[in-house]
Amino acid sequence: MTVIDRLIFRCICLSVLTFHSSAQSMAWSEVEHHVSGVVDTRIGYADSSDSYLSGGLGKFSANNGSQIALSQLGLSYQTQWGDAWSSRIVANGYIDGINNGLGLTEALVRYRDIPSESGIRLDVEFGLMYPKISLENVATAWASPYSLTYSTINSWLAEEVRHIGLSTTIESLGKYRQSAHDFSLTAEAFMFNDTTGAMLAWHGWTQTSRQTLLQETLPITTIPAMQPDGMLAEQAANSDPFTELDDRIGAHVVAKWTWRNKGSVQAGYYDNNANTLIVKQGQYVWLTQFGHVGAKWLLPYGVSFTSQYMQGSTLMTNTDGLPVVDNDFHSGYVMVSKRWSQHRVSLRVEDFSVTDNDYTPEDDNNEDGQSLTVAYQYQLDKPWFIQLEYNVIDSTRPARRYINQPIEQVEQQWQVSSRYFF
Repeated sequence: MTVIDRLIFRCICLSVLTFHSSAQSMAWSEVEHHVSGVVDTRIGYADSSDSYLSGGLGKFSANNGSQIALSQLGLSYQTQWGDAWSSRIVANGYIDGINNGLGLTEALVRYRDIPSESGIRLDVEFGLMYPKISLENVATAWASPYSLTYSTINSWLAEEVRHIGLSTTIESLGKYRQSAHDFSLTAEAFMFNDTTGAMLAWHGWTQTSRQTLLQETLPITTIPAMQPDGMLAEQAANSDPFTELDDRIGAHVVAKWTWRNKGSVQAGYYDNNANTLIVKQGQYVWLTQFGHVGAKWLLPYGVSFTSQYMQGSTLMTNTDGLPVVDNDFHSGYVMVSKRWSQHRVSLRVEDFSVTDNDYTPEDDNNEDGQSLTVAYQYQLDKPWFIQLEYNVIDSTRPARRYINQPIEQVEQQWQVSSRYFF
């Protein structure tokens, strides 16, 4: 991110924080304040290779071997004033011995109107935000209540699919029509996401519980094409996921149907509308487009069913428009979860791939894999949970040969966590 980009980006975030602070300048009794958070400490063991967080090709956020970590220290501060206006600031911290850090992950203001007599409601958000995609990360500070590690789809969102944007949702609430069905349509316009797709190309899909912090950049695995005589020699060693290079506005639309007390179905399309002819300070612009569908449903015996699927493409060219990285990708998961008394058991299976369509030498982005996650959670007290989890990923990635690793790998991870929500 250039100096000017950082200045603009910080000004936008500062405007959100200033708006947030201005609410507090009102009479204290007129403003509702709410602080919530999560403290997640873990002991784990990974049978893997060097993590993608350290520039390797390991699929987990932990390196090979044992680990004790503060896997998430999340804090959310919300204010509400009047019937419609609110703001939210979310910070996350990590001490994992690989990439320790503390910083902002979300900062936004929100206007949510009172429904009309016919049940129409307007909901508008502006700031640093996630696109409205995840059905999994619905707990405090974007944590998942089901598993310690996110699905590959939501791990990618956490790593490099966030932006400064304006999100507008129009809802039709069924209870005003004596109906159990709600409908909504969301349109989002955004910037500061021009490198989205880079990490998916160069280390592939991952499973993590780490969200990229506002000030962070992401290390890229060293490959021959990035050597001084390679086609990617101009690429910086780290990718900046929050940079704005082409001054163009991207778009995301989502339609959602909810059957009250039963479930919901959604579908959307994302296009960052990037100009791939631009490269600045080693940061290339990536054109990333994808469609996504998802469903969340309550099955018999209190079993919850959640599934999401994403399919799209990402393109990076040189300044003459010649494709350098041209990939198609997909990922999908199915998760079932059952909660009873103080217990919850969750099972998630996934399939993912990246298909390399270009002919750039020494930069093979092809990948194919499947994964399984089994999680058990026990509630010690109302806000305190002990969780055990097992993850296994079986994947094929030809680029592993660049760092003298087997192309095919089975990576496993065992974790025990203490998570305290407040």
